[in-house]
Amino acid sequence: MKVLGIETSCDETGIAIYDTATQQLLADKLYSQVALHAEYGGVVPELASRDHIRKITPLIKEALQQAELALTDLDGIAYTSGPGLIGALMVGASVGRSLAWGLKIPAVAVHHMEGHLLAPMLESNPPVFPFVALLVSGGHTMLVDVKAIGDYRIMGESLDDAVGEAFDKTAKMLGLGYPGGPILAELATQGKADVYKFPRPMIRQGGLDFSYSGLKTFALTTWNKSDKTQQDKANIAHAFQEAVVDTLFIKCRRALDSLSDEGPDHQNGEKQRLVIAGGVGANTRLREKLAELDADIFFPRMQFCTDNGAMIAYAGAIRLQAGQTEEAVIQPQPRWSLEDLERPSL
Repeated sequence: MKVLGIETSCDETGIAIYDTATQQLLADKLYSQVALHAEYGGVVPELASRDHIRKITPLIKEALQQAELALTDLDGIAYTSGPGLIGALMVGASVGRSLAWGLKIPAVAVHHMEGHLLAPMLESNPPVFPFVALLVSGGHTMLVDVKAIGDYRIMGESLDDAVGEAFDKTAKMLGLGYPGGPILAELATQGKADVYKFPRPMIRQGGLDFSYSGLKTFALTTWNKSDKTQQDKANIAHAFQEAVVDTLFIKCRRALDSLSDEGPDHQNGEKQRLVIAGGVGANTRLREKLAELDADIFFPRMQFCTDNGAMIAYAGAIRLQAGQTEEAVIQPQPRWSLEDLERPSL
């Protein structure tokens, strides 16, 4: 089954084709709007929607050409239906569902975060179920108990700013440009340890929820009290990143520990498995720190950490194979919980 995947939840237009017969990605195309939104220091939803409209058809044609396929060779279409920016979602959902209707092939609406969660399945050494997933993508930070595809229990999530948002907002406060997260992470490598000590939010009271709004404010206060030199900026970036990474490490360890006594699904005499997915999963310091856990750690390749069509094509292909399809309606959901998904009959 050859499935076209369409991702337009925010500021990247991703198109890919996945073949279930060979379990191979036949094509992968991505267009980023970073340059477009850099002038404004953040994503402008209306501009994002317009740019998706401009790029989606050419990218579909390029993907088909890369896969050496015609439209009529497709067996199904998967498109991101949420969560995300409503205008951006409407573009991908409208094109995907209409194209499937015209070709008389099935279509399926894919949950954006399920796409991220399953992105490591595209690697040569994919994780097996069950596992714990740390999803750190854009406005989402959550720990999920994953027993099977569609069988998800959210163990903890951000109560305010997600990790990616905190990185970007802190970078903006330091005048680092856009997108701020990767720039801040790079600057942190030039910072000196132990110059500043940042708090580790919500680690003393137990639980698995996250909060990064206060950490962002602490960074701003520290910056305003500093001499505002470039070294001060690097030192703050270093302290901020260490606080974030430590917090994520502690919560991941706590999540794994909480499941270790829950029964055979989480024992079997094997190491527990932890999947890290989403844009912040590309952070080098986070990868180094999580490697210290007594667990098997799985990451998608760097290009599949950020939004992409490959993860949507794969997630959609699995559900289409199980017989799940969408009616000929277009109903994107800007807010959509992972726990609302159904487990397909595989």
